[in-house]
Amino acid sequence: MNDFTTPSWVKNAVFYQIFPDRFASSTLVVKPGNLEPWGVPPTQHGFKGGDLQGVLEHLDYLEDLGITAIYFNPIFQSACNHRYHTHDYYRVDPLLGGDAAFRQLLEAAHARGIRIVLDGVFNHASRGFFQFNHILEVGDKSPYIDWFDVKGFPLNAYWGKPNYRCWVNLAELPEFNIKNSQVREYIFGVARYWIEQGIDGWRLDVPFCVDDDSFWQEFRQVVKTANPEAYIVGEVPWEAKRWLQGDQFDAVMNYQFTLACVGFFAGEKGDLELAKNMMGLGEVSPLDAPAFARRVEELLNLYPSENVLAQLNLLDSHDMPRFLSLARGENSAFKLATLFQMTYPGAPCVYYGDEIGMEGGRDPDSRRAFPWDISQWDTDLWDYVQTCIALRKTLPALQQGEFTLLLAENGVIAYLRKLVGDTAGTEQPVDQEHQADKAGGLHPHHPVVVILNAGYSAATVDIPTGDHLAENSLWRNLIGSEEAQVIGNAIRGIILPPRAGMVLATH
Repeated sequence: MNDFTTPSWVKNAVFYQIFPDRFASSTLVVKPGNLEPWGVPPTQHGFKGGDLQGVLEHLDYLEDLGITAIYFNPIFQSACNHRYHTHDYYRVDPLLGGDAAFRQLLEAAHARGIRIVLDGVFNHASRGFFQFNHILEVGDKSPYIDWFDVKGFPLNAYWGKPNYRCWVNLAELPEFNIKNSQVREYIFGVARYWIEQGIDGWRLDVPFCVDDDSFWQEFRQVVKTANPEAYIVGEVPWEAKRWLQGDQFDAVMNYQFTLACVGFFAGEKGDLELAKNMMGLGEVSPLDAPAFARRVEELLNLYPSENVLAQLNLLDSHDMPRFLSLARGENSAFKLATLFQMTYPGAPCVYYGDEIGMEGGRDPDSRRAFPWDISQWDTDLWDYVQTCIALRKTLPALQQGEFTLLLAENGVIAYLRKLVGDTAGTEQPVDQEHQADKAGGLHPHHPVVVILNAGYSAATVDIPTGDHLAENSLWRNLIGSEEAQVIGNAIRGIILPPRAGMVLATH
């Protein structure tokens, strides 16, 4: 398919991933008790008591940061703190405030222009899911026996080896029999229902485990019929051409992007042993500038441009160690990676707390509770992330512009972002009064040049521009005070401190 489109809003979005039990807790949601203290390290099974009302009460925080979309880990009723063990797909977990809290949050978020994407766990359910529990209670006389792949009775759901098909042999996660038409219609009904309730899309958990393209093709038709602008993003950690042909997903969680960023910005000084086998992706190798440039260009050429602009580009998530921990706490690595993330094609996604310097190892340590005591924040890092997000939202070239590599050597990478057909900044400069707009001389539709120095010593470089930029055109650094000029088809004499970046635009 070559005529498909992905949602227009996603291409301009900045996402924020929230693990509901750990972001914010409201006193308006009464909990049963037996909660872990908010600030102590999380355990595998413990609950902290975060809820959706708490998220609503912190929408100002998200708006100030610049967030325009939230991706929630599962919110449906479940007996697990991460809620990937779904009991009822039509009911928001009471511990999160239930359906009423979600409706209030959805309405309040939409009033601010913030979209909501939910986690869809459709490969497997839980032992508490009604149809599976019916089989557990009734045995081989249950009318729901064909909803799952049962191989014997009684079910070994709590002891012994499971005698039914379950995800990675975990007895608590029985896998659906998606060949059953009633199961398909049930899942499609869930997908349709929540879109009709107003959500803006689905993030699909382990969709590669549903080895049936027709299932996801039908899923797409159901969702897009309910809302053509709904976003469908799959959790596929590896290259995903199979699912990105216009008939299944709009995008995937771009863990290949994540690997490249860890390899380049954390590099040899990073904790690559901690990164080993994250998301099942094997070794993570240090990358020099040429190797990193090759990889990020390869990722842009893997898929149709509509998919590329909708990719969910993340630095970490609930399923892997936090980026700052992979970088052994080195803020410069996270800052460089964030600047790259916000200036690279695709939809950037911030994992809750990364912006204030939260660290964390492997699950469950990567799912710590957000500290709302500002004295525990790295406020300089927060300001930097906010600045990078603002740049992306201000400059259309960073949202949907073409990516052209200009330089990759000695720890330095430079690239051009330019909207197709935009000649601003590529022609001979006109007088300053005509050239400047109301944004303090900045031309928001002009090309942008990004330069990153991942090295540990200062770099003085000339950035070759070819015929991409106008001779004698003047450029200024939007995150600093430096200025530069194009002379002889190059931006001359750029001096970059170690572990720092520049974003240049015409003025």
